[in-house]
Amino acid sequence: QEGILFHHLMEQEGDPYLLPSLFGFESRELLERFVERVQQVVDRHDILRTRLAWENLAQPVQVVLRKAALQLAVLDAPADQDVQQWMNTLFDPATARLDIREAPLLCCHAAEDAANGRWLLHILAHHLVVDHTTLELLLEEAALIEQGLGDTLPPPVPFRQFVAQARLGVTDSEHEHFFRQLLGHIDEPTAPFGLLDVQSNGANIAEARLQLDDALATGLREQARAHGVSTASLMHLAWALVLARTSGRDDVVFGTVLFGRMQGGEHADRGIGLFINTLPLCLNVAQQADAGLKAAHKLLAQLLRHEHAPLSLAQRCSGVVAPSPLFTSLLNYRYSSEDGAGQYSRAFGQMTVLAGSERTNYPLTFSVDDLGQGFLLTAQVAQPISPQRVCQFMHDALASLLDALTSAPHAALKQLNVL
Repeated sequence: QEGILFHHLMEQEGDPYLLPSLFGFESRELLERFVERVQQVVDRHDILRTRLAWENLAQPVQVVLRKAALQLAVLDAPADQDVQQWMNTLFDPATARLDIREAPLLCCHAAEDAANGRWLLHILAHHLVVDHTTLELLLEEAALIEQGLGDTLPPPVPFRQFVAQARLGVTDSEHEHFFRQLLGHIDEPTAPFGLLDVQSNGANIAEARLQLDDALATGLREQARAHGVSTASLMHLAWALVLARTSGRDDVVFGTVLFGRMQGGEHADRGIGLFINTLPLCLNVAQQADAGLKAAHKLLAQLLRHEHAPLSLAQRCSGVVAPSPLFTSLLNYRYSSEDGAGQYSRAFGQMTVLAGSERTNYPLTFSVDDLGQGFLLTAQVAQPISPQRVCQFMHDALASLLDALTSAPHAALKQLNVL
């Protein structure tokens, strides 16, 4: 939250941490009913009734309101334009802003799309109070309330409990000891493709997606099981290979997005709020494939103990001199439903999820959605670098790594084909 607030205050136009979502409804009545159910979810959870205050204060604070009314603005869409595209452009995070001094940090706009016989709802949420899991839980709770099953929902988990757990858990000195051992020898940024600007508002970012074929996805899962590691570990090692080839380094550092709920206290898996955290991971590709995979798995397990460490603390433990960044790319490995939010749509008359996106301030963000069976790769990269090219690099790294682990586990990682 501290880092996200910093980037919000630094930007005059746009905000890389706005999360836009667009939904389609068969009627205005269904749309308004959905908003009413979301309001009930807001009423349940303290973080959704939270605003930020920092002016004339020694440090920023989160202020929880007893009531925070969700406002729905109905817009007159231009008759000569594609309404969906018009709304996406109107609330593009590259230019849009939210006043985070007012709660809730959810902004709702509706417009009739007469040409397609539907109503559109655009929701702009701020990453300060929600993450990927929170958005899914919000939709799930709204659907259950609509279906008359609100009484079956568990009691809300106060976000303040998570904040206390994060602040009172592992000490700063323990965090510093771990990250100095991990990063103390690093004295240059890992900058794939020479990308160094980590203060972007996301306006220059292009995106591409690539679904792994079934054979490759199945093979990766089989090799992860055979080596006693998670598929997340395998994905992190493959990303390290991509970074090594595109930055010219053997020791590569990149940010990894941690779930944040492992040490978050009781019922944190059902918590609403921003639980994720980004921390640096350092992997060396000058080793054998099987050894590199075990090293990645061990390091990720160790990192979980420090999942609430401030990123600023971790960065200070390296030998990279400010203002140079320690790393300029992120890997976000997350578990997602194949159907996504569509599984909740039937509660609102076949509500359709038309669009949704996430951005960061980094020039290269790579996401791996674990869909249970398959994997979806998403690259977001600063132009003119091609996001399709980045996806292909990761695909080739995964395919080469799979071949090595299957038939030549002692093969040198540096010899694997990536580019």
